[in-house]
Amino acid sequence: MVDDEAPNDRIPNDEVPVDEVPNDSVTGDSKVNEVLDANQRFYRAHENRDLDAMRAIWEHSERATCIHPGWPILRGWALVESGWQRILDGPGRNQFILTNQAVMIEGSLACVTLDENLVDTATAGTIAATNLFARSEAGEWKLILHHGSPVATTV
Repeated sequence: MVDDEAPNDRIPNDEVPVDEVPNDSVTGDSKVNEVLDANQRFYRAHENRDLDAMRAIWEHSERATCIHPGWPILRGWALVESGWQRILDGPGRNQFILTNQAVMIEGSLACVTLDENLVDTATAGTIAATNLFARSEAGEWKLILHHGSPVATTV
């Protein structure tokens, strides 16, 4: 469902790099900041290995979808939750340095594209990621899609 919003409520140019995000006086509200806050909560839950916080950011529905690098597609909240439980219970300790972030908002959907620069105890690498959020009836941005794809070190 897409909200009918006035054109000045939309983010100009469809995609806005975070360092060029308009301030509230341009967008008329703090939607971009709300989306970025939700996105940050997702990565904080991952870094802190906090399954309850991870559950709180996701929409618990059949449209929840997660594509981890090297994994099959997880569709539906039950499979997505199970996947996160496996990851958060695993041995890895990732720290994320988020770069190249851009936000697109259209009605009740928001998309964040970014590079996840991962630092672990033994390795480092970059994952190009897309996080799609839907605005809930309560007005919260809930994650409905996370897709991560490794970035080749040589192109």
